[in-house]
Amino acid sequence: MSKKYQNYINGKWVDAKSGKTFENRNPANWDEVVGTFPLSNKDDVNEAVKAARTAFEEWRLVPAPKRGDILRKVGDLMTERKEQIARLMTQEMGKVLLETRGDVQEGIDTAYYASSEGRRLFGHTVPSELPNKFNMAVRMPIGVAAIITPWNFPMAIPTWKIFPALVCGNTIVFKPASDTPATATALVEILIEAGVPPGVVNIVHGGGSEVGMVLVEHPDVDLISFTGSTGVGKKISEVASKTLKRVSLELGGKNAQIVMDDARLDLALEGVLWGAFGTTGQRCTATSRLIVHEKVYDKFLSMVVDKAQKLHLGDGLDEKNEVGPCVNENQRKTVDSYVQIGKGEGAKVVAGGKVASGNGLSKGWFYEPTVLADVTENMRVAKEEIFGPVLSVIKVRSLDEAIRIANNTTYGLSSSVYTQDINNAYHAIRDLKAGITYINAPTIGAEAHMPFGGVKETGNGHREGGWTVYDFFSEWKTVYVDYSGKLQRAQIDNA
Repeated sequence: MSKKYQNYINGKWVDAKSGKTFENRNPANWDEVVGTFPLSNKDDVNEAVKAARTAFEEWRLVPAPKRGDILRKVGDLMTERKEQIARLMTQEMGKVLLETRGDVQEGIDTAYYASSEGRRLFGHTVPSELPNKFNMAVRMPIGVAAIITPWNFPMAIPTWKIFPALVCGNTIVFKPASDTPATATALVEILIEAGVPPGVVNIVHGGGSEVGMVLVEHPDVDLISFTGSTGVGKKISEVASKTLKRVSLELGGKNAQIVMDDARLDLALEGVLWGAFGTTGQRCTATSRLIVHEKVYDKFLSMVVDKAQKLHLGDGLDEKNEVGPCVNENQRKTVDSYVQIGKGEGAKVVAGGKVASGNGLSKGWFYEPTVLADVTENMRVAKEEIFGPVLSVIKVRSLDEAIRIANNTTYGLSSSVYTQDINNAYHAIRDLKAGITYINAPTIGAEAHMPFGGVKETGNGHREGGWTVYDFFSEWKTVYVDYSGKLQRAQIDNA
């Protein structure tokens, strides 16, 4: 019998007020039910927001270093339970254990980084233009944060958002993806055990329209941090603008790896296989395009095809497997539809290109790692996010052409260049329109203490990770202390 899960609101585990539930199933074996979860609606959201609003008045007064101490305990507990969480994550969303362990580790790294930021929420002091006057700017908590997260990194991405929000003194209503609610619950359980007070963190399970958009529209929600599709992100931005909420959007990507004729092809091969087929291609930073110099195009394409065809598909809990399933049936249908679109546009399937079959694969949503050759820059498979194990390969004559094609998309998240020429490397760093650029590394591999995010339709300019995310989750207050004992009028008395 599958486990029954609940919402966590105001310090209590509760069912949805409607009494309705939904099932969460294993994408590698759809017959296996991971658990049943509350199918919440606006009534549950209202209760959670009310709890968060009330708790904010006390939580904002807890010294930031003390808030950080709680997150250090969170990191300790996550470390103790790393394997348990990784196995649960693989069970509910499919990626292999090697990757789910990395997902948990990213959360651990974020916890320890955030805990130290509790002692480092730096402000600024600057000289006044007037005598006997002191000027400073300090960070202040904002209020109730709605955290809306995707299924592909169900531990790492929530921690990117929740931990900085808590350190800054905000309270949380967390709406996780319906495909990965168990991992989200495991995170909330750890936060509770570490000492987060009732009402400070609340989790409400359910659909995007019944929970997510209700949070976006709610008058007592002050800021929204969302990771997901560009289409949904645009809708959130539109709705939230009516009440001028602060919004951080981390959206899609169509990332390119450029391989120049002087590149180490063995290294570039490892990079593209990991970038394109890690997490079954279901990453916003996945290597969706491979742009190769014509002098090495045929050789490198042959190398990629050979290795892609040998990747081992299967249940991610079996450590011999390298690629797991798509997260659900609809995602696999989307992947296959793009392969058909590519073929119709003239691309050639040189590896994969169909639903995977064989022992242990029939009950899951597996799709063969796919390589499309003869792709041109304006094909849909070269411009639109597929979010699956499909790599589009494009031939170019020069670095300038490669950069132009890499930039020829509405997205701008991650980018990669393999070259031994330092001049080419810096040329690419300067000219690639992306929030992240890797040199001689794949398009994936973000580190918790560095800014993460993109340009163009990849987001709205905010960054997750590193020191920059603390600007989103805090408000600047400028303070003037005049100890002159008389009225001083800036710009008038100082003229």
